[in-house]
Amino acid sequence: MDLLVTGGAGYIGSVVAAQLARAGHTVTVLDSLARGHREAVPEDCDFIHADLLDLDATVDALGRGFDGVLHFAALALVAESVSNPERYHRGNFVGTLNLLDAMRAGEVKRLVFSSTCATYGEPAEVPIHEEVPPAPVNSYGNSKLAVDRMIADECRAHGLGAISLRYFNVAGASGPLGEDHDPETHLIPLVLRAAAGLRESVSIFGTDYPTPDGTAVRDYIHVEDLAEAHILALDAITSGEHQVLNLGNGNGFSVREVIEAARKVTGREIKAVEEGRREGDPPILVAASAKIRRVLGWEPRKPELEAMIADAWAWHQANPDGYAAGTRS
Repeated sequence: MDLLVTGGAGYIGSVVAAQLARAGHTVTVLDSLARGHREAVPEDCDFIHADLLDLDATVDALGRGFDGVLHFAALALVAESVSNPERYHRGNFVGTLNLLDAMRAGEVKRLVFSSTCATYGEPAEVPIHEEVPPAPVNSYGNSKLAVDRMIADECRAHGLGAISLRYFNVAGASGPLGEDHDPETHLIPLVLRAAAGLRESVSIFGTDYPTPDGTAVRDYIHVEDLAEAHILALDAITSGEHQVLNLGNGNGFSVREVIEAARKVTGREIKAVEEGRREGDPPILVAASAKIRRVLGWEPRKPELEAMIADAWAWHQANPDGYAAGTRS
């Protein structure tokens, strides 16, 4: 298929674009580079420098003709979404509305959307299945849920076929492609920066949760396993239907377990500083993954936490300055 990957210069989008190209698809990446890296765009992919908030540029890009779109372009910092909600509703919702308008004009009828478990908020039931009523607690989750609902409307009204994949915590690296955010808010890269001596310590926010070791528990999925789910989703799309699938391993690891695994993988002593809970952090977020395994026939190949950390550590060692040097190691 001839595919467009929005946000394909980012961490997840670049890995998915690379796997799609290796699977034999023709891939074009569209990215504003506001938070992505030109160096992360796979060499065998075409590139369009454009922002989805620019409707004319988006329509022009989709007018080239594509069989489908994989949509990753989004703002994704929870704290920023709380302080600047308008930016998230404009960037995530309006940007996607422009994309859907352009897809309709270009007669592109297949969409895989990068959604999030943040749409569930702080669910009372764990593991979280797809029928749990969504109740976001921040503007990031609200904007993504609004997009999910807008896509469902588009499918009913105009015959689009779409699958929303609601991610849990993504980790790991894929060869020359890894995680390089500024600012960085994700636990595993922060722990690895401490291991590399780039920061003095890593914070543990909350040690009194009702979990086995008192720290928050999260479901981690390897970025390569996530990418494979997107490839399978492309073939599972049905015209006029919108499906929502959780994308996680169904296993939870605590903050202490992540730090200890990183110590084992890196062989470094990683200083951990205990701090109070952050507002809005649920004790446990773990996916019920039975539906995606059934619908897509998906099975994770790298579900082990140490494998995810080892791949991420290898990438950080090869790219100590991230993509800042402008080359891939």
